[in-house]
Amino acid sequence: MSDDKTNRGGQDRSRVSGSEAYEVRYFAEKHGITTDQAQALIREHGNSREKLDAAAERLKQNA
Repeated sequence: MSDDKTNRGGQDRSRVSGSEAYEVRYFAEKHGITTDQAQALIREHGNSREKLDAAAERLKQNA
């Protein structure tokens, strides 16, 4: 199922789609990490934006 870019309700905002390059790029830029690091976080932690935000902050603190 493709991501419906016109449906931007709460549920869509609570997830990061690892298959959508623009979402991965935005997430990486937001947290100051590379897209490869963002992809690795998505593979490791799933697509929950809350969990990914926390994991990205931990990654930056440990860098």
